[in-house]
Amino acid sequence: MLGLATRMDFSATDDMNKPSAFCIDGTCIAPGQRALVNLQLAQLFTGTPVTLPVHVLHGRKPGPVLFVSAAIHGDELNGVEIIRRLLKQRTLHNLRGTLLAVPMVNLYGVLDHSRYLPDRRDLNRSFPGHETGSMAARLAHTFMSRIVARCTHGIDLHTGAIGRANLPQIRANLDDAPTEQLARAFGVPVLINSSLRDGSLREAAAEAGVRMLLYEAGEALRLEELAIRAGVAGVVGVMRAIGMLTPGHPRKVRAEPFIARSSLWVRAPESGLCLPRVGLGARVNKGQVLALIADPVTGHEDPVEASASGIVIGRSNQPLVHEGEALFHIGRFEAPKLVAAGIQSFHSELQPIPSEPMEPLPIV
Repeated sequence: MLGLATRMDFSATDDMNKPSAFCIDGTCIAPGQRALVNLQLAQLFTGTPVTLPVHVLHGRKPGPVLFVSAAIHGDELNGVEIIRRLLKQRTLHNLRGTLLAVPMVNLYGVLDHSRYLPDRRDLNRSFPGHETGSMAARLAHTFMSRIVARCTHGIDLHTGAIGRANLPQIRANLDDAPTEQLARAFGVPVLINSSLRDGSLREAAAEAGVRMLLYEAGEALRLEELAIRAGVAGVVGVMRAIGMLTPGHPRKVRAEPFIARSSLWVRAPESGLCLPRVGLGARVNKGQVLALIADPVTGHEDPVEASASGIVIGRSNQPLVHEGEALFHIGRFEAPKLVAAGIQSFHSELQPIPSEPMEPLPIV
């Protein structure tokens, strides 16, 4: 099936060193053009057609090919808004190379407000997929073969699960020096050296020779302004670092990010009402009380104590918890005091002002 393309000129430069057209699913996008291509997926059982929308921005000059994807988990929505704002950035007028932006990979999950596909599989455990496999495997195969395999770099946008929020962070293979450089270019204060999981997009991309980052920020089924702003700025920062965009003029130089080489979850010792005492980004010490678990009938309270010192990089927002549920995700750093200060500065820089518009001015 041919993709449907809407084209417009988005860059202005000379014809020297001009790349060839970028073709995807029968649609060819000329240098200096952009298009929206819709890849056909399995229709709904109602007969309603479903497509995978892909924004293709093809620069007048050659360069890297970057995919930016969101909603691989259908209830994780911050990335959808990050991509919408990214595509509005004026700085893309000077693009080198090609940007493939996919705002809703798991469109089925988005429609159902669900993390999963209708077959109850996790798409991010189904890569690289297979064209004759399960529903999840077929979607994974389409995304890998049509998008990821065409790219040199990738950024996948995620949030925490329902009722669980993540501090803005990059997860990547930081033992690979070029990938670590990309992670630092994203500009968030916390980097997690994260191993590859079986069936994940990161694992499949690595096997295909594509270096990629995973951005985590916020909570499922929520749009969180700070997480969105950090995401847009981060993607632009990476694009500048790999030569797709010209260097910008940041208003201030951000501190170097900090790498967490390990992390752990603190779990509820009892069931009851969770009354947190610390928030995301807080510096905590081993033995510190992070929350109280209160029995809603008797009023008895049990403390939840930190099992290690570090920074809270993830936190449950659910007030009702059962014994053993994960409550606080603590990242372990060599200099937690400096990390906490860096996070506070990061939040101050990006935190929206109540009187200003929800969407900030474009990055230039």
